[in-house]
Amino acid sequence: MLAKLMSLLLLGIVRFLTGSQARWYGCPPKAEQRIYFANHQSHADMVLIWAALPEELRSITRPIAAKDYWTKTPFRQWITTAVFNAVYVDRQATPAPPAPVEPVVAGVALPESETASAGGPDPAPEAPPKPPTPEALRAALPEGDPLAPLVKALESGDSIVIFPEGTRGHGEEPQPFKSGLFKLAQMFPQVVLVPAWINNVQRVMPKGEVVPVPILCSVTFGAPIQLEPDEERRPFLDRARRAVIALREV
Repeated sequence: MLAKLMSLLLLGIVRFLTGSQARWYGCPPKAEQRIYFANHQSHADMVLIWAALPEELRSITRPIAAKDYWTKTPFRQWITTAVFNAVYVDRQATPAPPAPVEPVVAGVALPESETASAGGPDPAPEAPPKPPTPEALRAALPEGDPLAPLVKALESGDSIVIFPEGTRGHGEEPQPFKSGLFKLAQMFPQVVLVPAWINNVQRVMPKGEVVPVPILCSVTFGAPIQLEPDEERRPFLDRARRAVIALREV
């Protein structure tokens, strides 16, 4: 009950300060599993997108939150867990343990392909390796990877909101996207990828300030994109970034 009351209070405050206008330019607000990806200029980005979504989508959409910032005080932690149902993400990956080194044992026979003489029969051509399945990619993700909590949220059927820049930008355009969005698109090809542009929120809560300033803000949601077959990481991320930037002029 307390979380519900706080949710209504925050919703009223955010909409009073920002207007929190949602503009569904390229897709309707639909209750399907989605990854919303947006530009990132303020800690208030998460709150603004949450407030812009209709109630039926807020209940199934989980924004990501930087664990080091949003768990710094008990109140912040309570807000992000009880009200926003956020997914905490560590900004730094936990180092993976080194792989064990196989000892070299003398007298062990090498595979036939490595001992065949020059005049022997040619080895049979190997078939090109098949790309790993989404299930295999998820299973291979280390437990300490920053994407691990996002994968768990998507596996449970939730939608998520991510900021592919990884850190807040200060220019007019987003910084180059990091690889997380590409990896999630590989692991969850059935999830709809929706770009979003957050406008003016950095002026509501500039870096270093603690008192918000009333400024009209909006979130524009664009047409979904998808990872094309055999599309490589950087071309996909650049295309996703352009889809976000294009919404600035809508």
